[in-house]
Amino acid sequence: MIDSKAAEVDTAAVVRVAAFRAALRSFLRTSEQTARASGLTPQRYLLLLMVKGAPDGSEQTTVTELATRLRLGQSTVTELVKRAEQAGLIERVRSDVDARVAHVRLTPEGERRLARSFTALAEERRALRRIFAELERS
Repeated sequence: MIDSKAAEVDTAAVVRVAAFRAALRSFLRTSEQTARASGLTPQRYLLLLMVKGAPDGSEQTTVTELATRLRLGQSTVTELVKRAEQAGLIERVRSDVDARVAHVRLTPEGERRLARSFTALAEERRALRRIFAELERS
């Protein structure tokens, strides 16, 4: 049996949400292609973005913070960090405050590759913001 509330969904609202989801998927696909063109896997691009874009503006983070932001298990993030470190994209630095804590930050090569991808995606970010604003106005 179909819920009568579900049958009453506003078609115009669904059209707007569908347009947003299509734009979001397009953005994600373009991000993946751009990352690959910069010599990064999509996962590494996201990892570098999360490190450089640490919420506190420090351009460094911990594996635990990355796991939380990426919504991945700690062991998965540890492996991603390890591989990115081996590729020369990030480095771990012991905390001055707590020697048990290692901060992850980008190497110059990581900075270069992230910058190339990030800059190339500027127009796609603007387009996504426009479609999001249209969704919010409705």
